Amino acid sequence: MTYVVTDACIRCKYMDCVEVCPVDCFYEGSNMLVIHPDECIDCGVCEPECPAEAIKPDTEPGLEQWLDVNAEYAAKWPNITVKREAPKDADDWQGVEGKFEKFFSAEPGEGD
Repeated sequence: MTYVVTDACIRCKYMDCVEVCPVDCFYEGSNMLVIHPDECIDCGVCEPECPAEAIKPDTEPGLEQWLDVNAEYAAKWPNITVKREAPKDADDWQGVEGKFEKFFSAEPGEGD
């Protein structure tokens, strides 16, 4: 089992999760984070830290797409281990539906 980041992270990108991860398994895209499924140790400390509730265990039904997205982009994006400020409009994007289809970017973030 692993944890995955879902589209609830897109344009919110709070990074509270990065700060608590004991194995540094988060990777940064331009407008969201992902978890590397082979590095995640299933400790679960990141899940309650996410204000957008974007982190879920992959055992929840319907998350297969997110396991694939997390695996694909963790291999392409830079590792992030240090929390930075969330976008200024992050709170405006919480709870917005369909963010993956409308706003996902495959562009990498800055990383550490």
